Amino acid sequence: MRIGIDIRSLQGPYRTGIGTYTAELLNALFKIDLTNEYFLFGNSVGQPIKITWSQPNVHLIYTHYPNKILNAGLCVFNQPKLDTLLAKSAKIKNLDYFFSPHLNFTALSPTTKHIITIHDLTFALFPEFLTYRQQLWHHLVWPKKQCEQATLILTPSENTKRDLITYYKIPESKIKVLYPGITIPPSEGGSRGVLANSSLSHLPEKYILFLGTIEPRKNILALIEAYEMAHTKLTNPISLVIAGAPGWKSKSIFNHINRSPLRKQIHVINYVAPEDKYELYHSASLFVYPSIYEGFGFPVLEAIQAGVPVITTNRSSLPEITDGATYLVNPHRPDELAEGIERILSSPILHNHYSIAGLRQVQKYNWEKTAREWLNYLQK
Repeated sequence: MRIGIDIRSLQGPYRTGIGTYTAELLNALFKIDLTNEYFLFGNSVGQPIKITWSQPNVHLIYTHYPNKILNAGLCVFNQPKLDTLLAKSAKIKNLDYFFSPHLNFTALSPTTKHIITIHDLTFALFPEFLTYRQQLWHHLVWPKKQCEQATLILTPSENTKRDLITYYKIPESKIKVLYPGITIPPSEGGSRGVLANSSLSHLPEKYILFLGTIEPRKNILALIEAYEMAHTKLTNPISLVIAGAPGWKSKSIFNHINRSPLRKQIHVINYVAPEDKYELYHSASLFVYPSIYEGFGFPVLEAIQAGVPVITTNRSSLPEITDGATYLVNPHRPDELAEGIERILSSPILHNHYSIAGLRQVQKYNWEKTAREWLNYLQK
């Protein structure tokens, strides 16, 4: 098979959840498949995407259009056909498949089968969590039409599959759930090994951790409120660490932190590099992820893999992917969240229970398994 893959999600200074999904899936795929031919599509006027794949059946094809011009052509004129562009550049007759690991402006020939991953429907179900620019972008990308025209739609959870069926009326037979894997390797330095030699070395000895984009959908204000309530009832003092790149409407979150009576106990750090993630999770006493809506929720499973007990919400995909291995709360009830924080940090038995249950659950998520299932869907 000749397969085109859109790797535009790997561009940018920060590796997001979508970028992690794309990179890790392709890493696993190219390790196990030395037969099919892969043609990777990237586009940038400036610095090209840095890739480490050197297998003879993997080919990078890079264009240098300004993104606005390329997107306008794809959106308005349905040109250029990306499969034709790749085939012509690679000097082959045609592609059999074109895989989009994420929604993007895409135009394809009718003969090329399109496989697309829809991670979540935040843009349709919770537009208030997006900027006006993001809302316009999703409107122009036309997700519903792309789903209707796709040969196969992959989702990272049953929850996103249900959302597609309910909201877009997509036939169930056209959608397959493909659970991502989880890979956050321990650092060579051992416990706090990376933190002791990085910009994160100033972190407190004991802390509750949140890691994710700092934006309204992640419900960080509820976490701060819950921390303030729980702090007065805890026997041993503990800090709160909020880690992640600032997103939309993050200013109100930072303002709330500055007004908090516990502002000296709340530590805010920016984007965390992949090599620092494991130690940041592993050194935490508790990981809290109070998100209102998630298509999958990588940070939750990454924390679980590091052996940290987790509190998350009983919404969207989060109960599904954790399957009883985390303490679940209503995201709109900070008092429930505060009670969970107090219970887990005050009970070594409960703390140990969720640590062990989480480690069992995370074994279900393996990138090699994901890659083999992906190939199996194409072969069928």
